[in-house]
Amino acid sequence: MNISMYQASVPTFIRALGNLRAILEKAAVHAEAKKIEPAALINSRLFPDMFTLARQVQLASDMAKSCPSRLAGLEPPKYEDTETTFPELLARIDKTVAHLKSFKPDQIDGREGQDISINTPRGPIAMKGMPYLLYFLLPNLHFHVTTAYNILRHNGVELGKADYLGS
Repeated sequence: MNISMYQASVPTFIRALGNLRAILEKAAVHAEAKKIEPAALINSRLFPDMFTLARQVQLASDMAKSCPSRLAGLEPPKYEDTETTFPELLARIDKTVAHLKSFKPDQIDGREGQDISINTPRGPIAMKGMPYLLYFLLPNLHFHVTTAYNILRHNGVELGKADYLGS
């Protein structure tokens, strides 16, 4: 059985963001129950030179919304990166999932050889569609979701592997 570019991207992104959303909801409940200022979690990071929880969520969203857009030959939507609360982060995830759900398989399937050019902090990168998805996008998305999970776990939010994997 073959797996299509669409199947390897859009449903995977929706699942990862859904799991991240559930993790953030648990974090909000934890902050309220423990009387922790939510901003303390949202601005938390694992190490001083790493991004905050809010930025990890923003980057996970950016990765997810950019991939199908680029594969379909469209410009990814731009978000302002101004989220500072759990409700705002959850709304960003919801907006990203809505964007992902707007794609149909025929917009993405067969784009394995599509030329993709992206600007990164390290400079521009050019690659074909399949390596972009498999070797750049998926690892980046999972890195930022995992780091968000780790920030919250490190700060005492009761999370387990099942929260990361989802149901």
